[in-house]
Amino acid sequence: MTTRPVLVYDGDCGFCTKSVEVMERYIDPDVEVTAWQFADLDELGVTAERAMHEVLLVTPTGDVYGGAEAVAKLLSYERGVWTVPGAFMQIPPVNAVAAKVYRLIADNRYNLPGGTPACALPADQRPGAGTAA
Repeated sequence: MTTRPVLVYDGDCGFCTKSVEVMERYIDPDVEVTAWQFADLDELGVTAERAMHEVLLVTPTGDVYGGAEAVAKLLSYERGVWTVPGAFMQIPPVNAVAAKVYRLIADNRYNLPGGTPACALPADQRPGAGTAA
């Protein structure tokens, strides 16, 4: 297991990939970033099905956070002002609203800028589906 948290995202999704690029450029949290298609999911303790469904943040202790909760926790690993919205996103009822907004975006990511046809495919038909390398 790594000594830093690992952010696992869908590398076949253009919107997801672009979001990670923006995060790395402007937020720069102290995490490792990997597409689930190239991650050792067994070592991280997650399944391909879950990784296809939502972004994941795996802590060095093996805790796994998904969706909006992963984003909120990710922001807490940033070394600046982004820790404030990260903490805010974890407070009820903000966390419930964040979860709904995350799910709305995740379910419609193929319609958003940067989305690709791979995002529109059912999870089991996407490139790399069933690959947990």
